[in-house]
Amino acid sequence: MTNAARTTATIDRLGHQGDGIALGPLFAPRTLPGEVVSGIVDGQQLTEIRIETPSDHRVQAPCRHYKSCGGCQLQHANDGFVAAWKVDVVRTALKSRGLAAEFRPIQTSSAQSRRRATLTVKRTKKGAMAGFHGRASDILTAVPDCKLLAPEIMAAMPVAEALGVIGASRKGELSVTLTTSNEGLDVLVRGGKPLDGRLRIELAQAIERHRIARLTWDDEQIGMENPPTQSFGPAKVCPPPGSFLQATHEGEAALVAAVKEIVGKARRVADLFAGCGTFALPLSQQAEVLAVEGEREMLEALELGWRRVGGLKKLTTQTRDLFRNPLLPEDLNPFGTEFEAVVIDPPRAGAEAQVAELARARTPIIAYVSCNPVTFARDAEVLVNAGYTLNWIQVVDQFRWSSHTELAASFTLS
Repeated sequence: MTNAARTTATIDRLGHQGDGIALGPLFAPRTLPGEVVSGIVDGQQLTEIRIETPSDHRVQAPCRHYKSCGGCQLQHANDGFVAAWKVDVVRTALKSRGLAAEFRPIQTSSAQSRRRATLTVKRTKKGAMAGFHGRASDILTAVPDCKLLAPEIMAAMPVAEALGVIGASRKGELSVTLTTSNEGLDVLVRGGKPLDGRLRIELAQAIERHRIARLTWDDEQIGMENPPTQSFGPAKVCPPPGSFLQATHEGEAALVAAVKEIVGKARRVADLFAGCGTFALPLSQQAEVLAVEGEREMLEALELGWRRVGGLKKLTTQTRDLFRNPLLPEDLNPFGTEFEAVVIDPPRAGAEAQVAELARARTPIIAYVSCNPVTFARDAEVLVNAGYTLNWIQVVDQFRWSSHTELAASFTLS
């Protein structure tokens, strides 16, 4: 404990990362608006924090690992506060652009529902330990009672540790991504020992011993007992290792339902940043779909899943870097047959170049799915200025107890 003088401050608001912010600004993690706190000032950070006057929204964290683990940021706040705060983050981002919209009630994923986790695994004297790093720390914390991860992921902690014993160096750390699938555990390992004959044999034995559906070591597939598939609408898709996947089944279902409502009865739909078909495949039950994605492997998985299901509408794919080479108005109106709706689900950077072209193309309906309220608001302003109406927003919290917020938004041409 330092002997430096303590400072008292009142928390004014939460920042985008979930930290409390006091006058200065001073950033105080795991505090809430209205709380009086004390601590040691270290630059712009308040450390060694004590809560002098707690907020009415403060609760006992449900997870015993919360203080030491860096996986969650908001377990000290009640569910109602977190839900209202996440909606307000989106509302504030829009307000900064002079925009407003109707907000539907937030949909929050259940505890113990996260279907993918990237664990750090470290060798120990007695074996190996899997867990998460503490906040801004090199200290690894085991999380045997994690309240965030799905039971299948929790049950696979020993698998990650076994892989650490086999393939981690003495001083290094493994990154082990565990994903649930219809067929069992999909495992991707990065940062391990170079593959040699002995390691390959040990990894092959681990696949059989732990009933791993697929094991990938860096960029090489070691073995696949069963192709690990994800269900997208009526189709089953085997994504490439580590491909993007919505964090929870509940969150994915909420976003898909919102997108389907926005698209409505459109007969031709373009799905931009389509991934492995989260939206394209459910939509192909009712509409012809063009799926555009920058990674060819993801589209190949999507196409294979589509071909194996009978009765779906026509689905075509196009490999295209939409950041550098966005679809142009003529691409969205080929031969006079225009797309009636566009679904766009870009990464956190948003889709500035593509949205500019959508504004020119004037497609009647746009379903915008976003994981970043700030870049969403920027892109929404472009669409509204081009004559679109922002009808409503569905905020989806599938990263429970984190500062991360997702949404689906309905735009129609006025």
